[in-house]
Amino acid sequence: MQYHNITKDDMLNGDGLRVVLWVAGCSHGCRECHNPVTWDPDGGIIFDHNAKEEIFEYLRRDYIRGITYSGGDPLLLSNRSGITALAEEIKGEFPDKTQWLYTGYEWDDVKNLPVMKYLDVVVDGRFEVDLKDTKLHWKGSANQKVINVQQSLKGSTVVLHDE
Repeated sequence: MQYHNITKDDMLNGDGLRVVLWVAGCSHGCRECHNPVTWDPDGGIIFDHNAKEEIFEYLRRDYIRGITYSGGDPLLLSNRSGITALAEEIKGEFPDKTQWLYTGYEWDDVKNLPVMKYLDVVVDGRFEVDLKDTKLHWKGSANQKVINVQQSLKGSTVVLHDE
């Protein structure tokens, strides 16, 4: 897995102060994407032990609420195993920290992936510039959903995360 950046003390990509891992690789090609530099799956740098330790260093801080995976697309096929392994390790090491993930895929297409058992919130769907609304909480366009993963997995309907 490749990544472009690790942001600390982020307040825009989930609730509370968070660490954000910006992975490399996205095939959606959303018009007016805010981060097209992350589209190339071979861009950025290799996610290694030092990068993981950088994330863990911040997750150890009481005021950090959790981690958000963004990019790029963390659920691009080439990122899935790396994100799943990292999410599992974080859940084991920091069970009280929340894990959010942004993806251009629709919920129905990804809800059965192994990573979902470690996630708290998924923001799904491609960014649609024609549906862009800067007043939306935690998402860029009105077609996207902010999904409570664990509640949604328990039933047959999507449960939205309380804003």
